[in-house]
Amino acid sequence: MRLISSLLAGAALAALGGCSTLQGLMPGHDDATPSEVAPEIASVAPGAPGDKPTWVNAAKTGAGASYEAYVDGQYRDGGRTGEVSRVWFSLADGVLTETMYGLIHQAQIKQLRFAVVTDTGLSVEGTDTTHRTEYLHTDAQGRPLSPAYRVITTDKQGRFEIEKRIYTDPDSQSLVIQASIRALRGRITPYLLLEPHMANTGVGDRGDASTSTMIVDGDASGFLPSRLHAWEDGVHLVLRPGRPFAATSVGFVGQSDGLADLADGRLDHAYASTGETAGNLMLTGAMGPITEGETAERSFVIGFGASEAEADAAIEATTTTGLDEVLRRFNGEGERVGWEDYIASLDQLPRIAEQSTDGGKLAYASALMLKVQEDRTHAGALIASLSNPWGDTVDATNPSTGYKAVWPRDFYQVAMALLALGDEETPLAAFRYLPQVQVDAQTPGNTGATGWFLQKTHVDGEIEWVGVQLDQTAMPIMLGWKLWKAGLVTDSEMARMYAGMIKPAADFLVDGGKIGLLWNDRQITPPWTQQERWEEQEGYSPSTTAAVITGLTVAADIARASGDAASATRYQAAADDYASKVEARMFTTDGPWGDGDYFIRLSRNENPNDHNPLGENNGQPAMPEDRIVDGGFLELVRYGVRAPDAPSILASLPEYDDQTREDRFRVRYDINGVPAFRRYGNDGYGEQTDTGGNYGVGGEMHAGQRGRLWPIFTGERGQYELAAALQHPSADTGWTQAQLNGIRQTYVRGMESFANGGLLLPEQVWDGVGDDTAHDYRPGEGTNSATPLAWTHAEYIKLLRSLADRAIWDRYAPVEERYAR
Repeated sequence: MRLISSLLAGAALAALGGCSTLQGLMPGHDDATPSEVAPEIASVAPGAPGDKPTWVNAAKTGAGASYEAYVDGQYRDGGRTGEVSRVWFSLADGVLTETMYGLIHQAQIKQLRFAVVTDTGLSVEGTDTTHRTEYLHTDAQGRPLSPAYRVITTDKQGRFEIEKRIYTDPDSQSLVIQASIRALRGRITPYLLLEPHMANTGVGDRGDASTSTMIVDGDASGFLPSRLHAWEDGVHLVLRPGRPFAATSVGFVGQSDGLADLADGRLDHAYASTGETAGNLMLTGAMGPITEGETAERSFVIGFGASEAEADAAIEATTTTGLDEVLRRFNGEGERVGWEDYIASLDQLPRIAEQSTDGGKLAYASALMLKVQEDRTHAGALIASLSNPWGDTVDATNPSTGYKAVWPRDFYQVAMALLALGDEETPLAAFRYLPQVQVDAQTPGNTGATGWFLQKTHVDGEIEWVGVQLDQTAMPIMLGWKLWKAGLVTDSEMARMYAGMIKPAADFLVDGGKIGLLWNDRQITPPWTQQERWEEQEGYSPSTTAAVITGLTVAADIARASGDAASATRYQAAADDYASKVEARMFTTDGPWGDGDYFIRLSRNENPNDHNPLGENNGQPAMPEDRIVDGGFLELVRYGVRAPDAPSILASLPEYDDQTREDRFRVRYDINGVPAFRRYGNDGYGEQTDTGGNYGVGGEMHAGQRGRLWPIFTGERGQYELAAALQHPSADTGWTQAQLNGIRQTYVRGMESFANGGLLLPEQVWDGVGDDTAHDYRPGEGTNSATPLAWTHAEYIKLLRSLADRAIWDRYAPVEERYAR
């Protein structure tokens, strides 16, 4: 048998004086003329390594992965859901963006979009189109039941519309895109553009592309499928169309890529491979023309694997099953086990969704998002977000997790929200996962204190950042206590976890110690923390101290149950000491705002009245600590360290709420009647007010940067208002019910208003201050910071649960009884 590739056949025709038109004339190809889809073909693409790579817009409107059932609390093949799929995808600007395979942070694709040649010029999805995102599978009330999406992009000049259905194969390492491309006016020719970022970088990729391969064997002949292929460092991607491309090419971005070539409306050059040179790639697949009023149905399957053969096998498994059946399995329809089954297992979801003001749509979407953002190798590894903040200006030359990593603080919020939904398996897996990110004598490179939890790690425990944040050491204890009291952790397991994880953590919260890991050699003396919850400043923080007091109080409870009475006494004594000094350390009585009495964001020492400056951060100048206000003091109420009507709490609310203050120091901004808050005054973690540029452009801090509004704080304030309402003696009266309804209409509805069209909640929303950037943001619209932020979805779910229970979900009874009553 002889195999003659279309490339070689075209070259042979050219040598005979003919033109290379084989791609456009093969049986089963799109019906296209040679001038449109038969470019000159060369073997190796020039221009390596291509332009400097970046990631993409972090304002996702969709994020998805398959539902996988645990096998004995772990992810293993052979359970109720068969093979474990380890593919995640995201959507932004109407196109497929970062797509991960392997571990949840290991991106393999930057983006996949269509470029369309029209009678009046080239139009590119995302840049020249509008878009909307919908869920493919919903219940009768329109509430999403799986993270499978319908994405519709419409040309701004009304020449075409593209509808894509996007989901993964739960039984294979593959992603499915089913596209309907409609010509609305004139004649169009679409091109698929795939930009791989193999092995989590935009450099080092190699690739090849082919249309079809002619098989000649005696009198028999035929064609093998066309395909696009990229690889780096033992990971491969193959895209195979359901119907062969009319032409294909692989090139280096900005030098020999298909999009640059299409500037004149024609794919003039095509390249079969990158040869032996690696770089920043774009793979192009041409389809035939579509005339006005016609619709072309096209399907594409992308397979991943450790080899080209494995990626091909993943595609073959998906196509053999059939795409419609793959979608039914993804959804869990009928007897199939999938996302419907997970949603049905959340026995608290219907009840808490009744507290919403949108019919439960965001509650169901939040449940999906919280579970989607878990690694499928390390059970219980809950990340912050499937995004890379401000990714379109973030260098992709080196591997980057962005927010696709474990922070024990975000981790705690998500685990508690999943528990609030009625998920008993994932929070337990999360608790059992936590020892992997705790510092002990075996932690690579550690020469110092143990017991504290790492600032940020990959899901496999690889160390990324090593600042000490005491709330991140307290929260694993708090989660364990909640699970224990819920009956999900047995006494015997808790005794083991106490000895191995909780006691070392609690000891550190009492004693601190000298750190000896990578760059960090600081001495930590609790409750002084090297970094507070925003990872930026050292000192005494109300929010951090609230968590430390809570962690030690419940650690004392666990210690007593584990037979360690001496440690229990020591932990409670430390908590009592910290609680008795909260105001003395962090409440100014000589501040410049209001009457001068309020909690400050942070005190660098134990004197909140010394006007000591905080450190410079995020491009913003150092300011006296008593000029910086935030909402961290509300965490004292949430956990039960202070009553809602404690004098220090009530005194701080007017300064937190003051909307007359100059923008630099102002925290609260009501958006369409919704109370919304920045992290703190003088925050620089956001877009530039002067130029509209992203945060940290060029890897540098800029004076014009400004942190925007975080929906999390709308939820936190709602929790406080609920705590205050429930504290009233007439808590069962109609008057209090009116208060609860007011909280729903103000804070629940407010958080819902910040969700985008895909029902995803962002890290930050636009506050209307300064240049509205290239995105033309409107107040209340999510920015290019990070969407979906798991913590935001978690805060929304916990607010609903608190309203449903008429009790604060994050309240700790031993803490409240000891300090707030």
